[in-house]
Amino acid sequence: MKFIHLSDLHLGKRVNEFSMIEDQQYILNQIVEIAAREKPNGVFIAGDVYDKSVPPTEAVQLFDDFLVRLAEQSLPVFIISGNHDSAERVAFGSRLMTESSIYLSPVYDGSVKSVTLEDKYGKIDIYLLPFLKPAHVRRFFPEEVIDSYTDAMRVAIEHLNLNPDRRNVLITHQFVTGAVRSESEEISVGGADNVDASVFDAFDYVALGHLHKAQSVTRETIRYCGTPLKYSLSEASHEKSVTIVNLAAKGQVSVDTLPLVPLRDMHQIKGTYEEVTLKRFYEGTDYQESYMHITLTDEEDILDVIGKLRAIYPNLMKLDFDNERNCANGETEGTDSVQQKFPIELFAELYEKQNNQPMSQVQECFLAELIETIWEEER
Repeated sequence: MKFIHLSDLHLGKRVNEFSMIEDQQYILNQIVEIAAREKPNGVFIAGDVYDKSVPPTEAVQLFDDFLVRLAEQSLPVFIISGNHDSAERVAFGSRLMTESSIYLSPVYDGSVKSVTLEDKYGKIDIYLLPFLKPAHVRRFFPEEVIDSYTDAMRVAIEHLNLNPDRRNVLITHQFVTGAVRSESEEISVGGADNVDASVFDAFDYVALGHLHKAQSVTRETIRYCGTPLKYSLSEASHEKSVTIVNLAAKGQVSVDTLPLVPLRDMHQIKGTYEEVTLKRFYEGTDYQESYMHITLTDEEDILDVIGKLRAIYPNLMKLDFDNERNCANGETEGTDSVQQKFPIELFAELYEKQNNQPMSQVQECFLAELIETIWEEER
């Protein structure tokens, strides 16, 4: 059987105040065309359907249209909620949609929805496991020791009653240890959301969502398909794609990718104002249609520089400067290393500088819980 693996559509997302709805509609149309051409046996959508738990109307309408067009191809679609979604809203109408082979993960209640398909090699069990936190699982299994995200996933999987003789597929939305993050993803405090890949040993294929860069983790068949679009300037160099999964006999799984071409690409350029505004600099490129991050190296101020640049680059998302004045003011020095650190690491460094001693383990645990609580309230 052949499946298309998607995730992290983030419908309704805004990037640097630019609405991505038009770009998302364009790329979903492309995915529908790929499905018509590839004729898969189903489509996996591994969470973060929307960018907000209460998505805007146009995002809901866009996803509705996408599902209808896949259903018109008689394609089963398997959908779970991610950390950006409201599990209750994603699950709405699931019992009715099942009649059209649209399978939506319900809110986690200690059990996991599964769907069984069959081909000449036998049965395939597909498990839909939405985004989980330890508290979600601890609620239903109070007798289990669940102190981490790995514990939570292990316990949830142990209660699936897997048949090891069948091909088993898991669709889930978590951060697996060893994977590479992007700036547009939510980073949990101190990497506390890490899930060890060993908990997935029983599965022939794990369709992951959550991380925006397409990648496999520890083995080819534990895979993030990545976002269909670039959602941060840190993703400018990424090649976006859909993942195609082929499951033959038990133990025989192959993974391939098909490129996605966006309506507008995303680029980062650097130079003086005079250099980046020269016609020969941008002529023959797609810079004028793309989302742009421009870094100017000029020492002198330029009057109405954003307005002038947008006359050439109308989709300018970000403008910054790399010059002697900024370096002297400490505005750019060390920013890369700061962006790569988790919030708890930055606070720990500040605490040690202020108190001439590191935080204790008790203090670290308290801080992690406090920040997690604050972030939950903000969502």
